[in-house]
Parts: sequence; C-alpha cells; structure tokens
Amino acid sequence: MADRSDFLPVSPADMRERGWDACDFVYISGDAYVDHPSFGMSIITRLLEAHGYRVGVICQPDWRDPAGVAVLGEPRLGFLVSAGNMDSMVNHYTVTKHRRRGDAYTPGGVAGARPNHACAVYGNLIRRTFKDTPIIMGGIEASLRRLAHYDYWQDRLKRSLLLDAGADLIIYGMGEHQIVEVADALAAGLTIDQVTYVAGTTYRTGSLDEVYDYELLPSWDELEADRLAYARSFNVQYGNMDPITATRLVEPYPHGVYVVQNPPALTLTEEEMDAVYALPYARAWHPDYDAAGGVPAFDEVRFSLASNRGCFGECSFCALTFHQGRTLQVRSRESIVAEARELTRDPAFKGYISDVGGPTANFFRVACDKQLKHGVCQHKRCLWPRVCRQMVVDESGYTALLRELRELPGVKKVFVRSGIRFDYTMADTSDEFLEELVEHHVSGQLRLAPEHVSDNVLALMGKPSRSVYDAFCRRFEEISRRLGREQYVVPYLISSHPGSTLADAIELAIAVRDMGYMPEQVQDFYPTPSTMATAMFYTGVDPRTMEPVYVARDPHEKAMQRALIQYRKPENYKLVREALERAGRQDLIGFDKRCLIKPFPPKGARGGTGLDRKGGKGPRAPKQKTGGAQGREAQAGGYRGSAGSAPAGRNRAAQGREGARGGRRR
Repeated sequence: MADRSDFLPVSPADMRERGWDACDFVYISGDAYVDHPSFGMSIITRLLEAHGYRVGVICQPDWRDPAGVAVLGEPRLGFLVSAGNMDSMVNHYTVTKHRRRGDAYTPGGVAGARPNHACAVYGNLIRRTFKDTPIIMGGIEASLRRLAHYDYWQDRLKRSLLLDAGADLIIYGMGEHQIVEVADALAAGLTIDQVTYVAGTTYRTGSLDEVYDYELLPSWDELEADRLAYARSFNVQYGNMDPITATRLVEPYPHGVYVVQNPPALTLTEEEMDAVYALPYARAWHPDYDAAGGVPAFDEVRFSLASNRGCFGECSFCALTFHQGRTLQVRSRESIVAEARELTRDPAFKGYISDVGGPTANFFRVACDKQLKHGVCQHKRCLWPRVCRQMVVDESGYTALLRELRELPGVKKVFVRSGIRFDYTMADTSDEFLEELVEHHVSGQLRLAPEHVSDNVLALMGKPSRSVYDAFCRRFEEISRRLGREQYVVPYLISSHPGSTLADAIELAIAVRDMGYMPEQVQDFYPTPSTMATAMFYTGVDPRTMEPVYVARDPHEKAMQRALIQYRKPENYKLVREALERAGRQDLIGFDKRCLIKPFPPKGARGGTGLDRKGGKGPRAPKQKTGGAQGREAQAGGYRGSAGSAPAGRNRAAQGREGARGGRRR
C-alpha cells in the first residue's frame, strides 16, 4: 500500500513534516480518506494542490465535539465540506427507513461514523467553532439540496441547505471549474460574500439589487402552502441545467433572504478530463486504516475505469441531470489506456478490469453535435419516447476502447458492469458493439435496467417501451447462441415507482414469470432529493405536464408491489395473495402453470407487511465487483461521478436504486 507521505496532511504532524504552519483549505468529509479518482474528495483536493494550494483533510470527524473540525487549525481561505460519495441519509437508511448495519465508505465497513444530514451538521459545527471562516459545500448531498427540496426521511419540504447548514456557498455539479475559480478569488483577496459570479454555485443574499437576468421561483411560503407550486418550481429548475441555455434562478425566503443559483459550470473538455485523471493519486486508502482492514468501497472500484460522466438517458428516478447534466463528457482513449496500464502494475491486479464506463457505459460521445454549441433541448429528451432523429448513434469509439484494453499485456478480461442503454444499442445500425460485448465482456449474466414492463410506468420513468427491451433480449440471445455462449440478460426492476398501480405491479410479476427470472433483490422506489420521480412522489403530479400521477405511499401497498416481483418466495405468499385479490386477479391463483401462486400457502409462508421489523438489513445481495458500494443504492440509472467541490465521487448516485440486483435463473 501507499506510504503516508503520498497523502495530503491529516494531522498537525503531517503538516509539520511538510513545513506548513497552516492550510489554505481544510476539507471535511463524511467518508474515510481514499485517494483515488473514484472519490470526489480526492479529485478536488488534488486539483487544488496542482494549483498551488495547501490542503488538509479531516475525514469523519466526531460531530459531537468542536475539536473534531479544529484538528488542523483554522484554514487561511476556507473549509470545504462534503457528506461523502453518498447522501448521508441514503448511506444510513434503507427505503423502509431502517438503519443499515454497515457503511462501505468507513474503515472496516463499520456504521455510525457520520451524522444524519452530515453537511448541515458539519456546517453548523464549523460555524460555531470558527465564526467568520468561509464554508463552501459540495458533493452529492449538497448539490441535490441546493434549493428547497423534499426530504423523504422527514417527509417534508426542506429549505436550501445553505440556510440550514450556515454555509456561504454551495458548489453544485462535479466542481472542478468552480473550486479553482473560487479558490483563486479568495486568494486574490475577495471576501466570500463577493464571490457571487461563479457558474455552478449557489449563494444567499439579502438584496437582489446586483442580481441580473434571473427567473424568480416560487417563494418558500408558496412552496410550503402548495405542493403544486413545488412541482412548477422543480420543472423550472430541471429545465435550467444546461450551461449554455440555463438562466439564473432566485428562490425567495422570509425576512428578505434570497437563494441565488447561478447557471451550471461549463462541462470539462476531453483535455480537462484527461488532466483530472492524471493527477498524482496514491490510489489507496490512507494507511491509518490498515489496522481496520481498509475501506470496503475502495475494493469495489480499485480495478475499474471511468470513461465518461453526464448522461443523456434522463431517467426520472435518477439525479444525474440535476448533478452532472445531460451533456456527455468523455476522456480520451489514450488517457483511459494509460490508467489501465497503471492498474496492471499494481501487485494486487489479477488481470481483470472490473468495469469500464460511467453513468451509461456505451455512451462515448455527445448525443448530437448541436449540444456543444447550442446546448441540450429544453423541452425534448434524447432517448424518450424514442431515439431522437438528430442523435448520432455511434458505439464504435467505445468498442475500439474495449478492444484496446483487452489487448494490453497482463489483462485477461475486461468487464462492462456499469450498465448500458439498450435502446441506444438497438438504434445503432451496426451490431459491432453488441457482438463484442457478448463475446468478450459478459460473464454469464448481462445486467440491464428495463426497470418495469408497463408502458404507462415506463413513460413516467423516461425509459423505452417494453418492446425495445424484448427486442434487445432476443438479439442478445441470438448472438450468444451463435457464439456458443450460455449467457442471460438479468433485469433490474423497481417496484412502486410513481405511476405504478397494483395492476401495473401484477403485469410486472407476470413478466417475471414469463422471463424465467426470480430476482433475489428488488428495489422499492427510493425518493431521494431532486429527482423528477421524487417530485412526482411528493406532489402527485408530473411536473413536466402537471397531470396527476398515481403514487403508492402506503407502506403496505408498497410491500405488496415489491412482493409481487418475488412472488415465488414463501414468505411473500400472503402479500401476493392479498394484492391479487384486491386487484380482482384471482385468475392468477391456482394450479395452472400461468398462475403465480397456489390456492394454499406453501411451507414457510407468513403474514406481515413484508418490511424488515428488525430494523436492518433485508435479503443479502450477492457479491458484485462493480463500482458503487453500499448495495447498489446510489445507482438510479447508473452513475459514475467523480467530483463536485467536496463532492460525490463514484456515487452512482444519483441515489435512487437501493440494492436492486438481479437474481437466479429459474
């Protein structure tokens, strides 16, 4: 493993070793210290270091003791604060709001090393300890809570995190451009309240006299009084996530306070992306954690490669649009191959690259060239309801990259596990990528995310129709047979997504029966901050159309929808039977092979709600060597992030799929 000197200072002794009397910035994180580009903290701290700033790191401080944030003294320019690679509430709780027993981002995987709502807790602790030092927040938790947002765990609307955390600035998105611009401004002598012009930041002010070209959002009082006002506000926010077309947004609060969101920062160029991944990372956890056995999340990503960020897939349950944006950013093949060569020199490398991808692995160019000059279309989506005619569907660059990687000396196998958009592949006039995927990059199972089979639900999800998924499966199986491979498509499925009724859930159960798959884990929809689906869940309407959307909020109904997908489990029998009887589908109860359950309960059947009453872990997921620890909680359509000031790294996170793993072939 790496030597202590390979890391940034974490103690006064480390600072003295470098001859520092003070840090320029102190970075406080809810995660353990892993210096690897899959962890956003590492990108931001190494980027600041590359620009000449002295950065110290405090990971997982004791939030009950002010001394926890004062270990490295008062920084010269400011504190950078992040909850970590995941939203702290997703990190702590299952969708049923039971406490998790472990934390993959903590040494030894031990839970309890960070507080709930970590950004707010850290921010207030710093403000009580250092009254005037600038506090700059970033990462997935801050980014998705930068304006008023619905909090599922408290079941209410919450104010901008800026106000609740006592912070001065939120950097939203991945953050590389913003953090350098903010640092340079502070170093030049500007006070933090003068740094109001940086794209990709949110700040508060007591006057709009110097705020120009903005759109006024509904006020906090309006949002509290009317959920439909929040739906309208969120739709405006959602339409202003492109750096070229977006406008400034202002959210008014009582007592003359305004939260101002500047337009997003420009996306990184290929050269800038390459430079970020070429920074001198130690590519290891800090040696202080050796005794605890290290940090489990690092093992998940140690031998994987990030090829892109951003996503034009725009799934409703995914926060990527709100965090990384729709314009795809890619690294050069040379940069990715150079990193792969570095992996092969690691003594622990056994020849297997566990993943090459990003939010969506097979996206390796922008959706259309128009986006680079004119921005993304504000009222049209690239892949829904069908692939846009203006889209350039081209998987050849990604195919060539995979071919080059697997030819490297020392590489035995290259896996693609971060997920592909099958509708994009089906729109490709060439089968070259699919042929190579089947032949070289799948090991028995290809995990895909159709999410549902009801076209009504799929439309609200922003996913392609069932017919597209079925066509892909047929093509995959044809190629597998021709190549002599026994391989299967294993679907990720979401229950009780907004729009899903019991009838839709039964349709999904029937599809599971016909597909022959018995999912070992199913994701119940998890309403995480700032996704379109969460706005539907809270408001009961689709913010894009303001049309009513059915929402299953009752825990018992949610348990029934989830149980239907796993109808073969004896313990789900009573829930499945109740659901079928409630929906008038007794035709699916019987001895015929088309029936889901028999008229009498099997051995092992039990009653109850289907919720884990012990307050912890549900069914254990099978081991999986892909990025995105903590189950697959933060995937929500696939996300491999990396930055954000004090940001979320490979948070997948977008934060919406809790442990949705495929299952056994039946």
